[in-house]
Amino acid sequence: MRTVARGGRQLLSPISCAAVQEPRPNLGVSSGRSLSYLLILRRHFTKYLIFVGEDMKTNRAFTVPIATLLLLLAVPVALTAQHTRYKLIDLGTFGGQASYLSNGFDGIQNRHGTVVGAADVAAADPDPGFCFNFDCFVSHAFQWRDDKLTDLGALVPGWSSVALWINESGQAVGISENGMIDPLIGSPTIGFPEFRAVLWQNRGITDLGTLAGGYESIANAINKHGQVVGFSTNTVSDPYSFFPFPGTTQSRAFLWQSGAMQDLGTLGGPDANALFINDHGQVAGNSYTNTTPNAVPDACSGFSANLPTQDPFVWKDGQMTDLGGLGGTCSLVSGQNNRGQVTGQSDLAGDLAYHPFVWSKRQGMQDLGTLGGNTGLTNWINDNGDIVGKVDLAGSLTPQDHHAVLWRHGVMIDLGTFPEDTSSNAYFVNLRGQVVGTSEDRAHMVIGVGEHAFLWENGGPIVDLNTLIPAGSSLQLTYAVAINERGEIAGFGVPPGVLPEEYETKGHAYVLIPCDDDHPGNCENEAPGAAALSMGTESRRVEILRSPAQWRQGFRLGRPALPKP
Repeated sequence: MRTVARGGRQLLSPISCAAVQEPRPNLGVSSGRSLSYLLILRRHFTKYLIFVGEDMKTNRAFTVPIATLLLLLAVPVALTAQHTRYKLIDLGTFGGQASYLSNGFDGIQNRHGTVVGAADVAAADPDPGFCFNFDCFVSHAFQWRDDKLTDLGALVPGWSSVALWINESGQAVGISENGMIDPLIGSPTIGFPEFRAVLWQNRGITDLGTLAGGYESIANAINKHGQVVGFSTNTVSDPYSFFPFPGTTQSRAFLWQSGAMQDLGTLGGPDANALFINDHGQVAGNSYTNTTPNAVPDACSGFSANLPTQDPFVWKDGQMTDLGGLGGTCSLVSGQNNRGQVTGQSDLAGDLAYHPFVWSKRQGMQDLGTLGGNTGLTNWINDNGDIVGKVDLAGSLTPQDHHAVLWRHGVMIDLGTFPEDTSSNAYFVNLRGQVVGTSEDRAHMVIGVGEHAFLWENGGPIVDLNTLIPAGSSLQLTYAVAINERGEIAGFGVPPGVLPEEYETKGHAYVLIPCDDDHPGNCENEAPGAAALSMGTESRRVEILRSPAQWRQGFRLGRPALPKP
């Protein structure tokens, strides 16, 4: 049985394209226009791709004919008057305009409360043709812990860096420019800055290098053992390179450990990218399966180019396994947990629509479905197997509105929106079942911008985090993108007078610390919040029946009990 419950809000991602129909960047070299190549890379290599259109698929275990199997149950959810208040910590900048968290890989916060990202310094980008950020300021990776923001620096003074993932030991990985210009990319008047995968540990930075003489690499994730995964270019020319710039070469997935970088190979095509590694050493990523472009443009190109088929993979102990797809030619990974489950999204047959999926070694790939609309995304899966993301609603509007959802025990729970909003997106769920995300009205959804950061817990509905912080705070909280087991939340916001759509150039990263027994003395000097509690719409449940055999084979099998929030 699959259930859908309504009562939440949506949000978009600041450094990702988790919102429907966000305008895609120009991937070519354009004279006279600065490009934020870091954002382009993040969108190209992960779930940041924008997709349009999708139909329900009815031959998968998690999707059945709605017309014959829909049972609607109105289940009101009691509005909870008591919610934990929070201390807001505006992380600010290093003298520039903005600070950033990577909302895509979602490894930006660990259980100790340490958060990593990047913040602008008071210096212009030395390469204005290919700016590291939209505002064309230099930015440096940071680490925040115990009310202290630390500049992690870059490989070369005067150039940019960003931290993308931190493990429980405090080791962080990401990207740093090295002050060199790639001889293969750009033009005589616009040079492309080289960047390298880096590791920060013991107050130092290590260049992890590249494969086979390549000029660029990115470190996407690090596990508790210090194993790092990412991608590196080589020097083999490739017209379909994952690295989306003219004159580029193959992009290869790598595993870095014990000081050495290993090429993990591909599924048969020229390119691969490793995005996640769990604590058991299982790697998840994406790879071309051949070198022949398909006749129909698919979601991997933003429906704008003909590319070879791309499938998700897992790699373990030297063996790369193709996870397949839902019938189309583009499938992408967006999460992995320590149980070996992998989540993502996959085109349906015909490549006009895509659905969210979950894969496990025992069950294979399962279509998670939508709320009657065309598309859906997953953003995170925790070690209980809880999955969060967003799915489209039925309707004739283009793009369709979408709601934040939580998949738990084979049940889809619609978290809904705030009464004034039309769309929502959930970015993270912790082991206590607390979900964070963003919500916005239709005007902001269409341009890919979130307005209200939310928290969902105890069965909902969603609560506006702006009503759980002191009145007159320094930020309007527009995105909440991570929450750890201590209930500490990380996200983005905008200062007074700054519009939500300006978050990429003037927004600030923030941390919320709960005023609870686990954080004694944290809020002693905080003025109480004066704003009335803002909640989402009441939940309702939609039961989509499945056969007993399908239920026994579903998510509930072997799932541990969830701890209480």
